[in-house]
Amino acid sequence: MTPDQLLIASLALPLIALLFNYLFSFHANLRDGTTVIVACLLFFVNTLLAAHVFDEQAVRWEGVEMMPGFRIAFSIEPLGMLFALVASGLWILTTVYAVGYMRSEKEANQMRFFGCFAIAIFAATCAAFSKDLFTLFVAYELMTISTYPLVTHHGTTEARNGGRVYLGILFSTSIGFLLLALAWTYQIAGTLDFKLGGILAEAHTAGRVSSTQLIVLLGLYAFGIGKAALMPIHRWLPAAMVAPTPVSALLHAVAVVKVGVFFVLKVAVFVFGIDLLHQSQTSVWLCYAAGISLLLASIVAMTKDNLKSRLAYSTIGQLSYVTLGAALATPNSIIGGGMHIVMHAVGKITLFFCAGAIYVATHKKHVSEMKGLGRQMPFTFGAFLLASLCIIGLPPGGGAWSKWFLATGTVERAVESGQSHFYFLTAALMISSLLNIAYLIPIPMIAFMKSPEKDGDCIDKNADDQRPNTSHEEHTDDHPATSGGEAPLACVIPLCCTALLSVVLFFAAGWIYDILLPITKS
Repeated sequence: MTPDQLLIASLALPLIALLFNYLFSFHANLRDGTTVIVACLLFFVNTLLAAHVFDEQAVRWEGVEMMPGFRIAFSIEPLGMLFALVASGLWILTTVYAVGYMRSEKEANQMRFFGCFAIAIFAATCAAFSKDLFTLFVAYELMTISTYPLVTHHGTTEARNGGRVYLGILFSTSIGFLLLALAWTYQIAGTLDFKLGGILAEAHTAGRVSSTQLIVLLGLYAFGIGKAALMPIHRWLPAAMVAPTPVSALLHAVAVVKVGVFFVLKVAVFVFGIDLLHQSQTSVWLCYAAGISLLLASIVAMTKDNLKSRLAYSTIGQLSYVTLGAALATPNSIIGGGMHIVMHAVGKITLFFCAGAIYVATHKKHVSEMKGLGRQMPFTFGAFLLASLCIIGLPPGGGAWSKWFLATGTVERAVESGQSHFYFLTAALMISSLLNIAYLIPIPMIAFMKSPEKDGDCIDKNADDQRPNTSHEEHTDDHPATSGGEAPLACVIPLCCTALLSVVLFFAAGWIYDILLPITKS
């Protein structure tokens, strides 16, 4: 197959999975098995595509013209290819995990669940290979629409309330801010096509847009891309935790939030351009907004006793690392931001897999309930520990490298600009990593080193966990605690694989660096 045909195949495969999902709805094993097979094929096709992209061969498909000047078009560059590899690779493991989880919990509407899952992966693939802002915007909105039924999967009052917050914030930001930013960009630059060096850089040089206008435009993008969860546009993410855990894994690792921060990086590199952001001081305010967001989110995470809620706020903080990398606009910070998309995806999906496995095996969902569970579930909590090191940024977790490049980016910006205040961002990164330790490491420590709680022991929960379950774990009905060891193999094997992958990436991060290096050169 030619590279262009491989591109079309990559876009088509998630839709084929959707078709099989409905054709084989009468037989669960056949339905789920074909989904896994198609997911493996998608990853294989993307690896073939990557060989062409990384050899600097142009791969594009013009797609469909919606109206003059606006076309759904696709073209692959290194950052998008990296995102596509992450999404397609993790789709395989997430599907296997979801099958084990959904069957163990005897969830209803599994056909709809896996169908929406396939559409979300299709949206992620379209976003990764978007040639211009218009195509990326359409894929971004499709992601919101396709994941809404997943967030509201249980159909309870809590699920519907969470879904309303999810849709309300994401649609209001994208229509109110992001769509306006796209229209303004088109008016200034006369095009929405991505271009290395930035399509707005030429307009700024020609005097068609002032530095003040650029700052306002960047603000529209930063807060219009609600899926990047920059505070205060973040409430949708904790609200969506009412969804089943496989959906949380999709939200936090495979697709939704990754589309957000991927969008932010694309805007920084291909719309504004690194040199323009760096030289015009346009993004200084965004550096500090991201720095404050990552600190506040980490502090809030420490207060959460509900495990999924704690991980949700952790995600908000980790996404701000990528936004910070984009805003710093130095070669090292861009590499660090792109690398953190990969490292966080692998680490955070492991943590959510572990949270779901704990729930399936014990029906416990609060950190204070996990005393002694490490002896019952050593593989799950061992994987949790490895993934925590990745998120914290400690060896042998792959996140050590992404945070290294981000910290180097803050120093790089301070030295090149001669402005020492950028060192405050270096300090913010270090403090945030210490806070990461404070809210993640106690979980496996409690599980392995504390004695199991006896029946009737009082559990100390935060006040937010005493309220009706509007943003936490799956079911509102009570489940009896169980004590029979690990969750089903279909849940445990994927989380062990992703935990090991987080370690492998520490020793094999060089290939990610090589992929991202070309986009740092205007």
